[in-house]
Amino acid sequence: MDDQTSEQMEHREHAEHAAHSGDPLLLWVSATIAILAVVAASVGSLETIESGTAISKKSESVLLQNRATDRWSYFQAQSIKKNMYDIAKAANPGQAEAFEAKARGYEKDGEGTREKAEELDRESDALLRDGDHHEKRHHVLTAGVTLLHVGIAVATLSIIMRGRRWPWYASMALGAAGAAVAGYAYLV
Repeated sequence: MDDQTSEQMEHREHAEHAAHSGDPLLLWVSATIAILAVVAASVGSLETIESGTAISKKSESVLLQNRATDRWSYFQAQSIKKNMYDIAKAANPGQAEAFEAKARGYEKDGEGTREKAEELDRESDALLRDGDHHEKRHHVLTAGVTLLHVGIAVATLSIIMRGRRWPWYASMALGAAGAAVAGYAYLV
């Protein structure tokens, strides 16, 4: 049985005990626990989505960076060939025109290769920044869901302590803080 299923069963048991006690405060506390559990599960799902998106964007960035590196290597090879033909032109004046044409061909091709490598670098950097943004959002959501879970635990103290109000109030404050932090994740 997974953790979420057992946690839901625990909350249901607390609610059943509160319902049988006849104390209206315990009914409110049980309802608060149920609401906090639903919000925590929702924020936890968003946290997982953000984590997956961050990993995906960063992986895409690495793949593009590899393609850019290949382009830069090809550009260097073209540059070396161009320079070799420039040297050959100087060493063999009789074939200078043919060597010059080859050198300029590699120079022209190299420009296109360089532009493509720079474009891939820019795309890779953009994906990396996007991945960092999703990772930051994931961390903020983690803090929010943690506050929600602590709120659930504190609310349970109100039931265990037979109707003490302060744990219930504290749980609602923690739940509100957790929801606010989770909402903040989408503002930054």
